[in-house]
Amino acid sequence: MNFEQIYRLYFQDVYHFMLALCRSETLAEEITQQTFFKALQNIDQYKGNCQMKVWLCQIAKNTYFTHAEKQKRFVDEQVDREDDLKIEQQLLKKEQAFYLHQLVHRLDEPYKEVFSLRVFGELSFLQISQLFEKTESWARVTFYRSKKKIQQMAKEEQ
Repeated sequence: MNFEQIYRLYFQDVYHFMLALCRSETLAEEITQQTFFKALQNIDQYKGNCQMKVWLCQIAKNTYFTHAEKQKRFVDEQVDREDDLKIEQQLLKKEQAFYLHQLVHRLDEPYKEVFSLRVFGELSFLQISQLFEKTESWARVTFYRSKKKIQQMAKEEQ
């Protein structure tokens, strides 16, 4: 029997076996194609100890498991990279926050407190103005000026 006949006879059997195993038509077709390619390359290793269909399904199963293992490693590597990136981002945020605290610490009053209340305390301008017994406009202007002073200090340090 030539290989073309083997392909025509067993393609559907191997494809349906793979479809049952992986539940993806695209992947089942891809693995089936790879199976027949491998079988063609290794046809001299077929000893006839089992049915041709069994031999082909064994190749397909091994090909699928190899594919699944590669996918698992790829997903694990992606998760590891994402975890590393999250850690790096958290460290960077902490460093940036500490740097910002250092700059704020060097501000004069009331800029230091207004900036801290607005950014770290998350108070509204109205609440800040009530604390200082000033207008809401004063709180906005003071916050704006404190921001400008921090930006200037950061620029000078670069």
